[in-house]
Amino acid sequence: MEIEDNMSSCVSVHPVNPQWRLLGPVLDVLRAGGLIVFPTDTCYALGCMVGARAAQERLRRIRQLDLQHDLSLLFPGIAQLAEYAKLDDRAFALLRKALPGPYTFILPATKDVPRRLADPKKRSIGVRIPAHPICEMLLAELGEPLMSSTLQLPEADIPLIDPEEICTLLGNQVDKVILAEQGRAQCSTVIDLLQWPPQLLRKGAGDPAALGLE
Repeated sequence: MEIEDNMSSCVSVHPVNPQWRLLGPVLDVLRAGGLIVFPTDTCYALGCMVGARAAQERLRRIRQLDLQHDLSLLFPGIAQLAEYAKLDDRAFALLRKALPGPYTFILPATKDVPRRLADPKKRSIGVRIPAHPICEMLLAELGEPLMSSTLQLPEADIPLIDPEEICTLLGNQVDKVILAEQGRAQCSTVIDLLQWPPQLLRKGAGDPAALGLE
């Protein structure tokens, strides 16, 4: 899908009580294989369905990411996450404590995860369950994960945070832009659970000390 008028792709949604009549068309775009911009509990993000290969290629072009750069998977809950990632009892307990929230966890991928979605060497994936009403509604209605990447343009030091600027810059490159409150410039905290004890890979919006990590 191509959008000729960038403003026609941008929709303002209440950040706390998202209006279903506005999010319904966004879900239609996602199910049709489109690419969207949406707010999370940290930064604004680019997102598409797992099976939307063309949208994933567009996402990588916008961000100038190569195929070795992993995209995160956003889930509505831990039950759905467990279909894509292997969880032992210790990892499950840590995720229950942290999620939903501003954390990304690196976990072993299950055998059912397509190879193009997982790290080709480690067979790992990054997973998130954001604590944001818009994300929660989208993911609950989709019933499956979204592939996502922080909305940080090439050569930029921080992610895009201003809704109007996001619409101006991205409105003609994606199929829908969900605008809500001002975004955060701080990304999620990334924790590696491929080994034990867990390793803090990036300190971000989530407090690692709350999970016993420094």
